[in-house]
Amino acid sequence: MQQDLTNHVVSIIGTNHKTSDVAVRERLAMPNCSAPPLLEFYRLGVCSEMIFLSTCNRVEIITASFSGEQAVASIQRQWEELSGLNTETISRNTYRHYGSDAVRHLFEVAASLDSMIIGEPQILGQLKTAHKTACEAKTCSTILNRLMEHAFFVAKAIRTQTRIGSSAVSISYAAVELARKIFGELTGKTALLIGAGEMAEIAAQHLRQQGVKSIIVANRTLERGIELAQRLGGQAISLSELPDALIKADIVISSTGAPGYVLFKDQVSKIMRPRRHRLLFLIDIAVPRDIEPSINEIDNVYLYDIDDLKGVVDQNKAEREKETVKAHRLIDTEVIKFFSWQKTLSILPVIHELQKKAEEVRLKELVRSKAAIKNMTDEQEAVLEAMSRSIAQKLIQNPIICLKKESEHHPELLDACRRLFALNNNHNGSQEKNSG
Repeated sequence: MQQDLTNHVVSIIGTNHKTSDVAVRERLAMPNCSAPPLLEFYRLGVCSEMIFLSTCNRVEIITASFSGEQAVASIQRQWEELSGLNTETISRNTYRHYGSDAVRHLFEVAASLDSMIIGEPQILGQLKTAHKTACEAKTCSTILNRLMEHAFFVAKAIRTQTRIGSSAVSISYAAVELARKIFGELTGKTALLIGAGEMAEIAAQHLRQQGVKSIIVANRTLERGIELAQRLGGQAISLSELPDALIKADIVISSTGAPGYVLFKDQVSKIMRPRRHRLLFLIDIAVPRDIEPSINEIDNVYLYDIDDLKGVVDQNKAEREKETVKAHRLIDTEVIKFFSWQKTLSILPVIHELQKKAEEVRLKELVRSKAAIKNMTDEQEAVLEAMSRSIAQKLIQNPIICLKKESEHHPELLDACRRLFALNNNHNGSQEKNSG
């Protein structure tokens, strides 16, 4: 089975902020799917391993299979059925990577080189969560587990060995920056956070740094909202209290995991008179979107979604771009290491058989030697044990080194090793005769 793993191809089909808009991405994230998307695709049976990654800015399906093209084609057909999008739409808005291109793309994603904001730290945590979910669902094994290890390693190396993460920013930070540009300054303003997840908390921290006076946290689960509000020194409310909170708020940042809108045009229209038509600034950083887009039609109300943040994000790219050359060099090295490891999978069974054969012979001869020497002390037995183990290890050391170094270019060595050492054969009988 380990030999088969060398023929597995890593493939990725996905979409991100560069290839599709938020309306398409939220459909491909399949929030209303009856079962977890990971299982919906894995049940197709076309991949031996799979990870489903879904974030605000990307949806990707990472697989290991014997045929990457067939796997991706089957996944796309399933995606069409589950998302309701047609073939042309999915083909136009998605990308496909195979083999080394797929591995390199994953490493770039983990290192946030493919993020809207280069150097943002959230994607690595999201990738780790996706990997953990796949492990718990038993859709991830030898190939993708090792691939993720390399991805996490190279992401950490890039963060520590380059300045790509200096003054690290995030989507939440970009949202706050946009608010600051609209208002000039945020000192004394009131912010309303809809949702109490990680992105909301990060946004709140940036808001505090910019001088926001008070923060209101509205969340479906009030307990979670209270926890966040206490950490921020703010106030927690339930979603049913949104209308009153909207009257007070200057800035609204929404980032729930709800499958549909949580804030509608008629709700905002009704509170504009009590607000005396004071400027209201809303940023929707959720996927699927939380805020009904038509809200933007209301006077003195300004609504932005994730795609609108690109203008803010572009200003942060220049400095980080300078560090990407060094980052890509680290990625190239790690790509080579991954494929070198995968190639060694073909020799591992032979090495294990060789080690097992050497141990069998050693133990057999050790038993005979002990039987031939009467009244051995414990110290003498320990010396004999150590000597036999050392001899066995030294005899197979050079063959193993040779296999590791040369078998990639000379695959015939694997068969030669099996024949020379009678591996995987019923050799016990002949061995008895030869050693007697």
